[in-house]
Amino acid sequence: MQLSQGAAEKIITDLGMDDMPLTLMRPDCRPVSPNWYARYRELCHEFIMSLTDSVETLAFMNLTQDEFMNLIMGKSVPNNLSIRFRTPLVWGGKLETDNLFMCWTFPHSHNLDRFIIGQSGNEQIWLPNPAKKIYLPAHMASGGDGGNATSDRLSQMAAQIAAGRDI
Repeated sequence: MQLSQGAAEKIITDLGMDDMPLTLMRPDCRPVSPNWYARYRELCHEFIMSLTDSVETLAFMNLTQDEFMNLIMGKSVPNNLSIRFRTPLVWGGKLETDNLFMCWTFPHSHNLDRFIIGQSGNEQIWLPNPAKKIYLPAHMASGGDGGNATSDRLSQMAAQIAAGRDI
């Protein structure tokens, strides 16, 4: 059943992501290159190396200092974080970093899969399309009245890393 914009927004709200922007698109079904995964792994590395401009968002994800540093340095993605395609490859998405975003695997990535799979067979699909590289619900992306020492500390660390890379 084709979803209206209102119906799609209600479903995404019911899944706990009421601030997730949605984009209507017509799937352009096409075969995926057999070597897509190798290129995807390269893209993921490029993507995480670009996260120094998203340190404020990362600071609110309650990562340990080691997880944060490993992520910013491009070594590893912490458990329970997923790098997702904005537009799936089988529907015409491109193997480009602009087609990627990061979110919590549970519950967000799982819920996004349910949302997308629930539209299978439709002529038009509503896809999640967060404005930033990292999707963190708005209610989780702000500090309390006293500030956020973790955010400040991680911001300083990221600024040093970025300076070291001449970013």
